Amino acid sequence: MATRIVDSADVSPEAVIGDGTSVWHLAQVREQAVLGRGCVVGRGAYIGTGVELGDHCKVQNYALVYEPARLARGVFVGPAAVLTNDTFPRAINPDGSLKDAADWQAVGVTVEEGASIGARAVCVAPVTIGAWSTVAAGAVVTRDVPAHALVVGVPARQVGWVGRAGHPLESTDTPGRWRCPTTGTTYTEHDGTLTEEGTTHD
Repeated sequence: MATRIVDSADVSPEAVIGDGTSVWHLAQVREQAVLGRGCVVGRGAYIGTGVELGDHCKVQNYALVYEPARLARGVFVGPAAVLTNDTFPRAINPDGSLKDAADWQAVGVTVEEGASIGARAVCVAPVTIGAWSTVAAGAVVTRDVPAHALVVGVPARQVGWVGRAGHPLESTDTPGRWRCPTTGTTYTEHDGTLTEEGTTHD
């Protein structure tokens, strides 16, 4: 499958773009960024220097992914979401001089396989967004998100669990056991973590 980079996109010749990836209008992909196969980078999105995207990631319009973020396979970043990289941001040093790259150390957001970050959500580095979790639109994430967790609000807090299909899991008659209404997959909750059991058939 052919790679597609539209004329108005700004893609560094030092970036690596995987087969079948599309980079749309006005998007910017910086030096040493590595994008996997079959990714989509939407209009006006920003992929920072050295950022890594796994295969089949979607970074939607005007999302900002600052270095050194690491996104695993199948990650979704919604429109205008931001993955930050400065824990203590300042434009100037204490002496009033303008900060440059030598005056601070970038810290990144890690997003694990299949996770989704909703529109206009902000992930404040350094945090890890667990596999197959969902960060709701507009949430502000300031601490790690467990795998399969559904988090909402400012600051983000967990309100439930989600399966691989992205739908909230439903409780069953067995305490600590959850079921995906879409796939029928069942999960067991233990000590704040969720483990996939398998698929049931009605």
